[in-house]
Amino acid sequence: MRAGADHSPAVRMQAVFRGVGPGVAVSAEVLLYTPEQAAELLGVKPSWLRRKAAARAVPCTFVGKHLRFSRADLEAIVTAGEQTPRALRPRA
Repeated sequence: MRAGADHSPAVRMQAVFRGVGPGVAVSAEVLLYTPEQAAELLGVKPSWLRRKAAARAVPCTFVGKHLRFSRADLEAIVTAGEQTPRALRPRA
């Protein structure tokens, strides 16, 4: 690897897809996120996310032994955490 080169998942995927034949449309969008990437997007610690995934408390995907999160997994985690605002009771 060259010093200073960008080795993000999207860049790696683009490099893989360069070998695809002509006329084949392939998206370079990230399909799966590592726990660190997913935690950064969610604004939580990776250790929290790993613990929840190990307890099967949040949706996740295992590719072999590697823990990964899809965009749908992240959206489900956010949706599950949403809370409806409660009306404030007037003080007596």
